[in-house]
Amino acid sequence: MKKYKKPLIIAVVILDVALISFFLVISIMILITVSKYKGPNEAINHSSGLIKAILQLPQVGSFFAFVMPMFLVLAGNIIGLMLYVRKTTKKEPAKISDLSDEQKEALRQELLKDLQGGNKEEKPAEDNK
Repeated sequence: MKKYKKPLIIAVVILDVALISFFLVISIMILITVSKYKGPNEAINHSSGLIKAILQLPQVGSFFAFVMPMFLVLAGNIIGLMLYVRKTTKKEPAKISDLSDEQKEALRQELLKDLQGGNKEEKPAEDNK
């Protein structure tokens, strides 16, 4: 499974970039086509191909064909980024070699206090038996 993980991630990233590029190019082409003419009907009459078909869609159809998929891709990208950031920024335990002399001494004193306190708590429990 691990040998397929890297190619799968690359394929998903390529698909993501392709979808975003497609939607962006189509949106720009529609914007340019509609802005050239006075109204959407005139833009439909002077355009052809995919742009004409998209302009002829009802607003709900164009919403589900272009706007909703862009929101889904954006949501997927945000979730993926959050998961990646959480995975890569896990806290690692501090190493003793990373601590300064004062921190080492404070840690040593705290451990001694805990050990001495733990022995006192165990003795009364043994006396009750």
